[in-house]
Amino acid sequence: MSANPHHLLGAYVLGGLDDADLSLFEAHLDGCAACRKELAVLEKVPMLLDSLPVPDAVALSGSPGSSAVPGVNAGADANAPARLFNELARRRRTLRRRWAVLAGAVAAACLAAGLAVGPLLARPPQPDATYSVASGGGLHVNIDMARKTWGTELAVSGSSLPADGTLSLWVRDRAGAEDRACAWTATPSGKVKVTGATPIQLGSISSVELRDGAQRAVAVITVP
Repeated sequence: MSANPHHLLGAYVLGGLDDADLSLFEAHLDGCAACRKELAVLEKVPMLLDSLPVPDAVALSGSPGSSAVPGVNAGADANAPARLFNELARRRRTLRRRWAVLAGAVAAACLAAGLAVGPLLARPPQPDATYSVASGGGLHVNIDMARKTWGTELAVSGSSLPADGTLSLWVRDRAGAEDRACAWTATPSGKVKVTGATPIQLGSISSVELRDGAQRAVAVITVP
């Protein structure tokens, strides 16, 4: 270490100190307000040098025998500035590569976690109860019931249903009260997928009826 550690500030900014000098200079920096003030001015120098080609950086160093980095004596060797800038640039590239590898590993881990969790997040919620009914004429009705704080959600799918008129789904509770959960216009294909809702809690439902436009029961599901 130089007798005056202040002269090593430039090499410190550019990452040119070895481990021993680095530790000693940082200890000096803790007690030197002048070095800390100058460091705040010079902290952007490495970024500026990274944007310059090495020949341009060497040209800015002045005469061939002088050094562009305070604290490093180039002596009489005319090639010293070029070697210095090449070495400092190499060190900064190595550091950037290490960070890039680390960032890539973190990104890959996040992607792997996303791929693993994605199917779980995309999976639709499972119903709390499922009931279905079928008839000899091919009619089939399936109802998924999901318990909600406000009542019950009913997902209805069916085939071979009446092809005209208005169809409706009615929910009856165990006290005999009824509530219309949903209604829709019949489709020519006789198929349907709709979602309805009722304030009747799932545990209080005694039956569900699918009715046609004349309010005749097309299908009845009894809930035990």
